[in-house]
Amino acid sequence: MKSILEGRPALKSEIEKIAEVAGYLWQNGWAERNGGNITVNITEYVDDEIRKLPAISEVKQIGVTLPALKGCYFYCKGTGKRMRDLARWPMENGSIIRILDDCASYVMIADNPVMPTSELPSHLTVHAHQIETGSGYKATVHTHPIELVAMSHKREFLGKDVLTKILWSMIPETKAFCPLGLGIVPYTLPGSNELANATLKELEDYDVVMWEKHGVFAKGKDVMDAFDQIDVLSKSAKIYINAKCMGFEPEGMSDAQMKEMTRAFNLPR
Repeated sequence: MKSILEGRPALKSEIEKIAEVAGYLWQNGWAERNGGNITVNITEYVDDEIRKLPAISEVKQIGVTLPALKGCYFYCKGTGKRMRDLARWPMENGSIIRILDDCASYVMIADNPVMPTSELPSHLTVHAHQIETGSGYKATVHTHPIELVAMSHKREFLGKDVLTKILWSMIPETKAFCPLGLGIVPYTLPGSNELANATLKELEDYDVVMWEKHGVFAKGKDVMDAFDQIDVLSKSAKIYINAKCMGFEPEGMSDAQMKEMTRAFNLPR
């Protein structure tokens, strides 16, 4: 059976970008075994032929009703699938799903009936909110950056914007390229609606959210944008931890220097 990507260069390019990011997550050590998820709204690449494709799965329940997603299509990493495999074979390790008219269920339509991530409710809830607010954000990425997760084990770092200030102060690029900082969601059962709701609340003010003792969740204009924000935060965490390993508390940029950055680069915070 031919792939849905055949004859659709724009859609193929988007899936290849997802595969590229999956490779980066694995190479960075952020995607052990089947860890992490990627979900991308690909509705803009869907043509009439795709809309007529039959389901290749039975109807699946999302677990929540999301009216904003009516008629939408998503690429989703498969549950139990490895990022290192998705990087090489994206259509064997993920699937394209169609949200049904009840906005509470979906079917898989291509290329294979690969069951999406167990954290699909979290991802789709965020995507629905992006559509409702007209943000233009199309991608969500969840991954396990080692140093950021390590920092989430220190209780004092979990206060509002404590980690944001530390990470911003390590290197100017972090404040420039992740200008909203890092939100915090206290530990919540992975895959639960509670986690989805808590994440959505934090994403009203942030583009990247730390799930305590678990990982980070980012939204972006596309999958590369979401990855880039996690990447710069991770670099700052490495700098902080390396300084601590050298035996000193890193000085960091001063408040005055960070305010200067905000003015010079016209940043939101």
